[in-house]
Amino acid sequence: MSKRLITISIAAQRLRLLADQAVLMDVAVSTARNGAGEEQGSGCTPRGRHVVRARIGEGCPENSVFVARRPTGEIYTPELRRLAPQRDWILSRILWLSGLEPGKNRLGSRDSMRRFIYIHGTPDEEPMGVPLSHGCVRMRNSDIIALFDLVPVGTQVLITEE
Repeated sequence: MSKRLITISIAAQRLRLLADQAVLMDVAVSTARNGAGEEQGSGCTPRGRHVVRARIGEGCPENSVFVARRPTGEIYTPELRRLAPQRDWILSRILWLSGLEPGKNRLGSRDSMRRFIYIHGTPDEEPMGVPLSHGCVRMRNSDIIALFDLVPVGTQVLITEE
């Protein structure tokens, strides 16, 4: 597999997957409603260089619901959402990110992994291209499944404000 790089533009609300400069994927995403930032509890999307530290959900059905990175056995439906309107839906697959820049997005209160920053699926009725998350990068379920299948643990991720 060629070397892969995920780039995420907060301004454009886009995720691109590159392999040897070729674009394999270019899709709309949803980053944090609170904008860019690295501090624990900020609800912001962290900037800088990251790595995919863990891939979670391989083989799970599309729309599988995850809580604390574990599948609950539920499959998301609008009816389930009506029964639990307060839930922050993490669906289908999770790519758990770890910062690579000490003092910026790694270690202490700025550590992306300790902040549980993921790229993950979200209900398909949620808008993409609009910042609405609590810090993570939300994707359509079909898009996160496709991305998940294309990137191994160790894939570099660059999150920028541009």
